[in-house]
Amino acid sequence: MVTKQYTGSADDADLRRADSLAREIFSDVANKWALLIIEALGQRTLRFSELRNEVEGVSHKMLTQNLRMLERNGLVERTVHPTVPPRVDYRLTEAGQGLRKTVDAMCDWTHRYLGHIDEARRRFGS
Repeated sequence: MVTKQYTGSADDADLRRADSLAREIFSDVANKWALLIIEALGQRTLRFSELRNEVEGVSHKMLTQNLRMLERNGLVERTVHPTVPPRVDYRLTEAGQGLRKTVDAMCDWTHRYLGHIDEARRRFGS
């Protein structure tokens, strides 16, 4: 995977541009697993197995891939403790906490409009 580099230009922040760094970041974090991981971590530090229990339905592979991506983007910090067996903890960074505010707002929106969306889906036939 080729990661775009920040050049300081306005094009880097333009989500409408296919080649923008902002779109790459948006694409990374705007998936259900990443959002659910961010929500699960909240203000806590969790081990891999604890995270997997918190995010029901996520596979080992998907959790690993998303944690790596979140770490690569500076949203999650991974700490390996020198024990036998090794213990690995995950927590949100300052940037991850900032994104968590947006995730919390999305969760609030979902709860507020759940009935409306369910009704619309029934009218649509799905």
